[in-house]
This record gives sequence, C-alpha cells and structure tokens, in this order.
Amino acid sequence: MEELEILCIQMMRKQQFDAMAVGVLDFKNLKHKSFEITDQKYLSKKPFLWFDLASMTKPLTLASTYLMHPDIFDDKMKLLLNHRGGLPAWGRLTGRLSKNNWKEQILGYKIQESETLYSDYSAIRLMLEIEKKTGKPLKHICSVFWDNELKNWKNLPQDSISPVTGIRRSHKIRGVVHDDNAFIIKEFCSHAGMFGTINGVCKSFLNLEKEFQLLSFMNEHYKNIGTHHYIAGWDRIIDSKETLAGIGAGPKTFGHLGFTGTSIWIDLEKKLGHVILTNATRDNWYDRNGVNELRKKIGKTIWKLQ
Repeated sequence: MEELEILCIQMMRKQQFDAMAVGVLDFKNLKHKSFEITDQKYLSKKPFLWFDLASMTKPLTLASTYLMHPDIFDDKMKLLLNHRGGLPAWGRLTGRLSKNNWKEQILGYKIQESETLYSDYSAIRLMLEIEKKTGKPLKHICSVFWDNELKNWKNLPQDSISPVTGIRRSHKIRGVVHDDNAFIIKEFCSHAGMFGTINGVCKSFLNLEKEFQLLSFMNEHYKNIGTHHYIAGWDRIIDSKETLAGIGAGPKTFGHLGFTGTSIWIDLEKKLGHVILTNATRDNWYDRNGVNELRKKIGKTIWKLQ
C-alpha cells in the first residue's frame, strides 16, 4: 500500500482536480484498505469526503438488482441492462415539460435489440420497467446491501463534505449531483446520483459479495460471454493493453466507470478489486487524459499486489 500511496500523491500533483480516494478490495477475506488525498497532497487513512459516483450508480442499483433478483428480468429488460435496447446513446431532459413528464418521455422509446449503445436513457427505462413489474420502488429493492456511507444525493447527511465537481448556472456543484438529467429528475434514479465515501463504497461491494455471491454469479456469466461489451450490467475488458482497469488485470475483470472520474474494477481470478473516486470534472471535464492515466497506473500497481 505504501508504494500505491506514494504513486497517488505524485500523480495528483499533475491533475486538474484536488481530491481522490482509493480503496483496495480483498474478496478472499472480505476486507478493504483505503486512503484519501485532498488538496492534491494531503494523504489521510481516515477518509471522510463524499464523492459523486456518477455512473457507478448503475452497478449499485441495476446490476445488483439483476444479481439479487434475476427472475424479474425478461429478455427486453436484459437488453436494457446491457445497453442493447436501442434507446438513444445520449439525451438531455430540458425544459418544464421534461421536468414534469420525464417518465412519459423515457417510456415512449421502443425497446428493440441493437448493438451496444451505452445509454443513460436505457438505465432509466430499466428502472421504470423494474418498478412496473414489481410494484416497488427500485431503491427499496437495490439498497439492502448498501453501507451507511452510501446515499442518494437527496439524502446526504447534513454534515457531509463533498468535493466540487463543476459549475452549474454560475454556482459550484458541491454535494449536488453533477449529472444534469439526475438533477432535473430530482428523485432517486438508476443512472446517476449516488454519493459515497471510499469506505462506504468498498463496504457495499464487499457486502454484495458476502450476502449475494457477486463473484460466483459473474463467473457463471463469463461462461457464455459472447462478443458483447457489457455482461450482467457490468463493463468488461476488451483490450487488455489499453484498458482503464490497468495492465495486469485478468481476462475475467469487470467493472464500471463514472463521468466524475470514478471507477471500480474486480478481477475474478485474483479475487481482488479496486475503487477510485475523484472530482475530475471540477475544472476541465472534457480533458480525460490525466484521470485516465491515473486510472491505468493505479490499476497496474494494485494488480501486482497479488
């Protein structure tokens, strides 16, 4: 861990953001280690910042629901889960009409099998389909394994402190979801909006393994992986030399990225994983070179731990 901590401090000095937390997940012993860097140089082994997880919300809500309740999912829902349902790759809910009628807009799209087309609309539609089929709010279904330091942005503790993730309407975005669609919806949703401390995120994924055997479930899915990009709601490695998981990750490594500069990767064979949380969108959200280099180097260092 000392080598990892030194690397992270050195790399943070090159970044255009000022906060990062890293967690190493030991799935063999169901334990984790973590640290946090603030102001680009101060390292603490008692992390306290609540990071906007962005699209890491998806595995914490949808992929976990599929793991816990696969019987709920029909073929069309599985297409939505794996971004193959033909919904638009990107879209922005704007204006008063969308604020009031976003569900009607999302439900209006036809679900039809397509090539992989990463889509927030697909994730939101799947939430609506799950709720329609079960008669329960998705939050009630998917939150059973969440740690106390994992919350939807509307339910953050009053004393929580979050890094700045950008600017909206001339105001700093801090402790408020960065994603515009989640901000407009202003309700719990499945594509973005979760916040967590590094310990809260790590404990939640270890809970998912302990209570619902995440690794065994994913191992079964890898037996019939096919050629598609997503597997059971998770991203997977396509190019082992260029992956953001870092060189050294095994072929059965799955994970997910978040737009704010967050990520999780889990190697099934090593039974090892890592979580990176940052506020990479603070200044230049369009410049991903720094955070992607950081992701790769951290991953490469962690995979060598075993």
